[in-house]
Amino acid sequence: MLPTITRRSFRPFYMTNFFNDDVFPMLSDNSKSSTPAVNIREDDSNYVLDFAIPGIDKKDLKIDMNEDVLTISSEVKNESEENKNGYKRKEFSFTAFSRSFYIPENVDREKIGANYKDGVLTVLLPKQEEEKNKINKTIEIS
Repeated sequence: MLPTITRRSFRPFYMTNFFNDDVFPMLSDNSKSSTPAVNIREDDSNYVLDFAIPGIDKKDLKIDMNEDVLTISSEVKNESEENKNGYKRKEFSFTAFSRSFYIPENVDREKIGANYKDGVLTVLLPKQEEEKNKINKTIEIS
């Protein structure tokens, strides 16, 4: 008598899954997901940087200025431990990002400010007032 062969459910290898999933996440564009998106806008009196940083506490954000470079960064470390019925579970996570920007010469560095609300960090870079003596005009030659 021949042995009985049971057919198991087999999911074939789909090429679409291979190309859509991140096999090497460090090499894919999705690795940028830990770097917050930023919108930069300008009006007559300010440059404004808006960062999308949901889920991070204000105390975990850091803004530094070193000469002409403004750096926004964050580091969050979490650890949890659970002992239950003779089993022990310990987990940890680490999340960090850093973004740096050159500050234009016409920014008043003493008045740079920031606000964090509803997961959006807004950094305000006020422009210096231009001297009133700077007038652009064409001078006619006689």
